[in-house]
Amino acid sequence: MIRLLNASGCLDALAAPDVARALDVFVTKTVTPLPREGNPPVRIAETEHGMLNSIGLQNPGLERFVDDHLPRLRELGVPLWVSVGGFRAGDYAEGCQALAAEPGIEAVELNVSCPNVEEAADTVAQLVAAARAATPLPLYVKLSPAVPDIAELARAAEAAGADGLTLVNTIRGLALDGALRPRLARAVGGYSGPALKPVALAAVHACSRATVLPIVGVGGVMNGRDALEFVAVGANAIALGTVLFTDPDAPGRIRAELAAEAAALGFADPAAARGVAHSDVPDPVGTRH
Repeated sequence: MIRLLNASGCLDALAAPDVARALDVFVTKTVTPLPREGNPPVRIAETEHGMLNSIGLQNPGLERFVDDHLPRLRELGVPLWVSVGGFRAGDYAEGCQALAAEPGIEAVELNVSCPNVEEAADTVAQLVAAARAATPLPLYVKLSPAVPDIAELARAAEAAGADGLTLVNTIRGLALDGALRPRLARAVGGYSGPALKPVALAAVHACSRATVLPIVGVGGVMNGRDALEFVAVGANAIALGTVLFTDPDAPGRIRAELAAEAAALGFADPAAARGVAHSDVPDPVGTRH
């Protein structure tokens, strides 16, 4: 079975509970130890082939999340993954330790591609190791594609104790208005949407060859064919992002389209297509299946 999730920050489950219940897993917005107000508006801008966001990790902080938000999320009856972020290893450890004793959490997603976190293999290993020591919960590590070698980061995460990967986070982008001024208050934001898909597919393809970790593929999934392509390059699950802003029926639609697309190509189940895009592709030096 190929599970459907939401990309962290792309769905408010308490405001749209029916959409959340249509998913196989709900992933929370990233929570940090202390509350964050986020960036000033304008924080979201549509583009021709996607959207930009510069939310700035706005969240209520760990204490309020656990006391107020988490109990209401449990009532949805959907498996929960909590996205944890921060600016140093201690922040990730603090978040994971606080969540370890909370019932109803299936996994923790480590947003190691947060702003101000250096995206290097040693840093990723340090953050994952700190989180691993703080919780027995499964840890999925969310990586940015804006690095020289994402497979190196995946291997570092695996060696430090990660249980899975989420690929990918947004990439930096900028859009101008009619007066040639940046449309976002902070000028640059995270770019997502259909144009991100080839970048995300390449990341999943590389990391599935470099590690044995299960992978959640995310980036530009708008329909069942998009989802099937992520499975073909090695994804075990699919996360929906930008599409949820425009189509609240996307989970059910894409699930049905995924099954139909797989059947049309002769696969009894979409999961049977996993990895077929690796056939006849030489292994890069130093990788493994």
